[in-house]
Parts: sequence; structure tokens; C-alpha cells
Amino acid sequence: MTVKENIESKMNKAIKTQFLEVIDESHKHAGHSGARPEGETHFHINMTADEFNGKSRVARQRLVYKILEDELAGPVHALSLSIKGTDD
Repeated sequence: MTVKENIESKMNKAIKTQFLEVIDESHKHAGHSGARPEGETHFHINMTADEFNGKSRVARQRLVYKILEDELAGPVHALSLSIKGTDD
């Protein structure tokens, strides 16, 4: 399973998402610190879920970081987030 597939799987298991898009942006960071030649180090997540309703931006980010803590401690060097609740 690729890192991207693992992120998608973990997010879908932990949160009932209405929309989830995981984008590997590693190619934009070639030669930067933390980048590996094989990629899968820099990701962007676009996500919408009921779980985020009523939560602050920081609380939403903390939830995602907790779910992906193993990936962030290992293969993922950078993660950017565009996350919103269904009420947003």
C-alpha cells in the first residue's frame, strides 16, 4: 500500500468523510529538505466531514494529526490541510 493509500484508508476508517482528496505534492519539493527521490513525502488533504462541525480550525488539525501520527513520524515530511465541516 502506498503512503497516499494508507492516508486515505486511515482517514476513512477514523472519520466518516463526505469528501476526501489526498494529493501527493512531493514533486513540488524535489531537492528540498525531507524530500526523497521516490516521493510520497509531501501531501495536501482536502476533506469535508460532519466530524468537523463546531470545531475550530486548530481542533480539526489536531484531530487529523492524531489520526496520522505514525505517518507524520515516518514517511510524511509535510502535510497541508484544507478541512471543513459540512456546516461550513
